[in-house]
Amino acid sequence: MIATSCARNAAVTRFKTAFRKNHQSIIPEETIMDDLELPRRGLVKAAGLALLAGAVGDAAALQSAAAAGDNASDIWSSEYWAKKGDVPLWMFRKRLGAPKAGEPSRPVVFFVHGSSVTSRAFDLTVPGKGEYSVLNEFARHGFDCWTMDHENYGKSGRTSGNSDIANGVEDLKAAVEVVARETGRTKFHFVGESSGALRAGAYAMVAPEHIDRLVFAAFTYKGEDSPTLKKRAEQLDYYRSHNLRKRDRDMIRSIATRDKPGTSDPAVMEALADVELQFGEQIPTGTYLDMTANLPVVHPEEVLAPVLLVRGEYDGIATVPDLEEFFNKLPNGDRQFIILPGTAHSVVLAINRQLFWHVTRAFLTMPTPIAT
Repeated sequence: MIATSCARNAAVTRFKTAFRKNHQSIIPEETIMDDLELPRRGLVKAAGLALLAGAVGDAAALQSAAAAGDNASDIWSSEYWAKKGDVPLWMFRKRLGAPKAGEPSRPVVFFVHGSSVTSRAFDLTVPGKGEYSVLNEFARHGFDCWTMDHENYGKSGRTSGNSDIANGVEDLKAAVEVVARETGRTKFHFVGESSGALRAGAYAMVAPEHIDRLVFAAFTYKGEDSPTLKKRAEQLDYYRSHNLRKRDRDMIRSIATRDKPGTSDPAVMEALADVELQFGEQIPTGTYLDMTANLPVVHPEEVLAPVLLVRGEYDGIATVPDLEEFFNKLPNGDRQFIILPGTAHSVVLAINRQLFWHVTRAFLTMPTPIAT
């Protein structure tokens, strides 16, 4: 379903053909690659809710979400705090309408941020540039959206640690307790980007009972032949001896230019820098150390849930063969590998971000297979 081919040429054509074949009775052809042009009300009713209702257990919850409203003003948000020992961890939630006693719970999507940004990357406002908040986008489709700042990031507590992948797993353990308490659910979708995908994957290995479906965007397995990681490894001694590194405005700008200029809007990176730099110019080194010296940190044989791998066409962090090896070792037959054209490392904030929304939403709303 959709596409599992890794070939770059004709990626969009194959994606549209496969999706049309499997969903022609649900979604009109014109919505397949151009969701943004549809009115929000029609998009939510025709695409998001129809697909989500395919999962029988969530149908009532999605009807409730539709009744809550379709406009951006209908999106409710709240802050929460998790505790990991003595470390406070800031959490954020968005959904259509405030929770009400007795209503069906909604499918939960937990977004996991990467090395050089906080969770604000998932809820960015860029005036005059359209929707850039993936939390808003998925909330409009009936999901209960959560995210968090990991230790030493954003509003979360500061320690003397380097916030490596293993530390991030402990953060997620603490966060899941809060999500379970607030939603009544025990299984959740996780969407991670870059080292956030590594955090989500490492968490899935130790807590499979809490995993529904996984989306790994800008993921890397062994990092072999990665131009970005080769360059980053030049600073390996620094990452070993320091727990913080510089993350200034120029560094944030480079996220959009290091692989393929033109795949992200420079104005978006300026908006991202504005919200990120309120927390200072220092960011932990732990995930950089893991990605240059300790890969693999996610072992595919131990990831039991359905997985969607999403790679930008020009991503310099992981090669296609690296991801193919990971993909082929996944034990669950419910898995997909999609390459997004005209996109580099950052898929969440890319100009073509609608492609990422589309494939992720389709994967998360797949009906449970009957025959296995």
